[in-house]
Amino acid sequence: MLYSKSFLHYSSDQWVVFVHGAGGSSSIWHKQIKDFCERHNVLLLDLRGHGKSQHVGAFTQKYSFELIASDVIALLDQKGIKKAHFVGVSLGTIVIKSLRAQRPELVKSMIFAGAVTKLNIRSRVILRLGRMLYSFLPQMSLYQLMARIMMPRSNHKQSRHLFINEAKKVMDKEFQRWFKLTARLTSYLTSIHAQPETIPTLYVMGDQDHMFLNPVRILVNQDKSSELKVVPSCGHVVNFEQAETFNQLALHFIAQHCA
Repeated sequence: MLYSKSFLHYSSDQWVVFVHGAGGSSSIWHKQIKDFCERHNVLLLDLRGHGKSQHVGAFTQKYSFELIASDVIALLDQKGIKKAHFVGVSLGTIVIKSLRAQRPELVKSMIFAGAVTKLNIRSRVILRLGRMLYSFLPQMSLYQLMARIMMPRSNHKQSRHLFINEAKKVMDKEFQRWFKLTARLTSYLTSIHAQPETIPTLYVMGDQDHMFLNPVRILVNQDKSSELKVVPSCGHVVNFEQAETFNQLALHFIAQHCA
């Protein structure tokens, strides 16, 4: 079972489940905990091979986003959480979409920070380059390179440091598995976004998220259940760079969908 930590509210019956991305852990949500716990029940978790879930699950099955999402589903079932609002960042947003595809009845709403919905030409080239360098560069050198490309500006410095420091805690084999998943990422993203979304979804994106903002704009224009909020002077990791703004937007959205 995944490592998790629950924060129970004295009166709310609403659950908010936070899902981090590749190379992260539940600690990346530290700027959200206080504000969300004041209003709702909160569940933090570490995905397999990350944080304190270092030795979760056998690896006999084919590694996939569906497998990663199934870990989260098993955790929710074990805790008796029948419906929740899900908050994800970066590749964690894909885990939530996979969970939604498998068990839609679990999902009341979705809030995505720095969402990955489609790979543009630049991001496909970067990932292909990364896979080419994968056999030659040490894991952390590759991760540092990817973090620099995704978050290049000076005001992204703290976000880069956060992601790099978190990645140091990830098992080498787990990093390899996640990185290999990127080879199938384009086709998987196409499949999970093939149908219009019916569950209320909020995308919170930084206006400097040069790799992923434009694909989200296109998706939201086609999706009546989704809305987009663009945060000025902000990069990929919106919940960390502009935590106060992100918390306000997310909590307001959840309040609209608590029924």
